[in-house]
Amino acid sequence: MIELLNAIDSFVWGPAMIALLLGSHLFLSFKTGFIQRKLPKAIRLSLSSDPEGKGDISHFGALATALAATIGTGSIVGVATAILAGGPGAVFWMWVTGVLGIATKYAEVYAAVKYRVRDHNGFMLGGAMYIWERAFRRNGADDPDPGSGGRTPWWAKLGAVAFATFAAIAAIGTGSAVQASAMTGIITANAPGVPAWVIGAAIVVLVSVVVFGGVETISRVCEKLVPFMAVAYAGGCVVILVLNGPLLGEALGLILECAFTPKAAFGGAVGSGLMMALQFGCARGLFSNESGLGSAPIVASAAITRNPAQQALVAMTGTFWSTVVICALTGIVLVSTMLANPDIAADILANPTVYTGAQLASEAFAKIPYLGTPILVFGMVAFSYTTILGWSYYGNRCVTYLFGRHAIRPYQVVYVAVAFFGAIGVGDIVWTISDIGNALMAVPNIVVVLALSGMVARETRHYVWDGNLDEADKTPIPQLDGK
Repeated sequence: MIELLNAIDSFVWGPAMIALLLGSHLFLSFKTGFIQRKLPKAIRLSLSSDPEGKGDISHFGALATALAATIGTGSIVGVATAILAGGPGAVFWMWVTGVLGIATKYAEVYAAVKYRVRDHNGFMLGGAMYIWERAFRRNGADDPDPGSGGRTPWWAKLGAVAFATFAAIAAIGTGSAVQASAMTGIITANAPGVPAWVIGAAIVVLVSVVVFGGVETISRVCEKLVPFMAVAYAGGCVVILVLNGPLLGEALGLILECAFTPKAAFGGAVGSGLMMALQFGCARGLFSNESGLGSAPIVASAAITRNPAQQALVAMTGTFWSTVVICALTGIVLVSTMLANPDIAADILANPTVYTGAQLASEAFAKIPYLGTPILVFGMVAFSYTTILGWSYYGNRCVTYLFGRHAIRPYQVVYVAVAFFGAIGVGDIVWTISDIGNALMAVPNIVVVLALSGMVARETRHYVWDGNLDEADKTPIPQLDGK
């Protein structure tokens, strides 16, 4: 079974997916006038509020929820597994994916906010499924019933259903099982006597009390946890980099060299070529920042904003923080630690798995006297916990699109149950399934964003580059009757 899944994973993350992902990032960077240049403005905007906008949660609440779902195992264990499988060069390609992916995050969120709708209670719904539904409707995008049959071309409906289906499945793996597995790995690595089932039961309780409260409860929890845990983790990384100071130049050189040439690293224990570094760097980069994946636009659609450009700018900062900052710090920390401690590298690389990825991070932070291990354990648990919360919202919105609001509660029960099974040990297979699910949901999302790139570029010129960012979008937001 695992051999079959690995073969599928290698296929979906082969040259075609890498070309689609990096090509889209680069194309959308040009198309938006390199929107990355507006990053300082976007960061300031993310800390503001706008009572005159339309939506359910604040700019920062939407960003925090999206960050909660992205700054997690992908930023720590994901980086470690990328290095173990793809070599140190994977860190460079993760970083490139993050820098260029800022434009893709902007474009996909812009389209999602532009084509969002309201549910039966007036709450916002959005994401690639609603973009497909409304953007290509033959009788007008402002039809009062976006869910009605016969108005959306069959191929657009297929794109919508495909995205929602793959995303609902990926949420269970990426958002639930993988995070619970990572939490168990990091806790048992530092407290071997704690049974996995106890950790799993605790995860179920802690997740259930928030998940069943809806998006407002999730965003409130994430707003409080995300900034604190991100600063604490980044601070720990900086301390390790200071401790490994004499080896930082060698670590950076190794990362760059392995990104472009076949080279054995860490005493020959890891050796990979350009394609392996590209594959795992891009796959883990997407897992970390989710640019092009289509997940963050789902929660961004609920944000209170005057126009799509405002929230798109705010959302793109998530890619900057999760990959350009956190993943880069993690990668340099891990590579320099392995160079500084060959014995650690040899032990871990003797049998590289998901759990040795967590072990590698643990060994690095253990170099900080007294505080290192607690910082990592708290950060990893908090990151994984908030990721479970964020992805639960993504999954809920997708099953709402597919089956209506009555499917939410059964899905939540399954989602929480899978977290328990992830905690008790499904390991590497979950990461593989999650990689496959991420690729499959990314395809319909990237395709629709590329199809609408002309509209995004045109309206971005008006709102962003022509200085009309405070202008209110007066377009009515349709309300669903049936769902």
